[in-house]
Amino acid sequence: MTTTMATGTATAVPADVTAPVLFKAACPDCRGRFELASDAFRLAIGGSRRTTFYSFTCPDCRRAVRRPAGERIVELLTGGGVRTLRLHSG
Repeated sequence: MTTTMATGTATAVPADVTAPVLFKAACPDCRGRFELASDAFRLAIGGSRRTTFYSFTCPDCRRAVRRPAGERIVELLTGGGVRTLRLHSG
């Protein structure tokens, strides 16, 4: 599966099953656009929309990028093998 992600939207396109999953991403700081493998992302799932997000380091400017992750983004990232941290409250 090849997954495309940019500016908070994501779509999945079927591809060769043995191909690695790459995500298209963009940096809001330097405006760089690039493709990253699933191991470059981290997904945190919290109890609310505010605490559910994905993050990565921009390969161009090396800044940490953190973006909100709605249900569809969570589905695509987890399906693509992105490491997930489930945040607990209490």
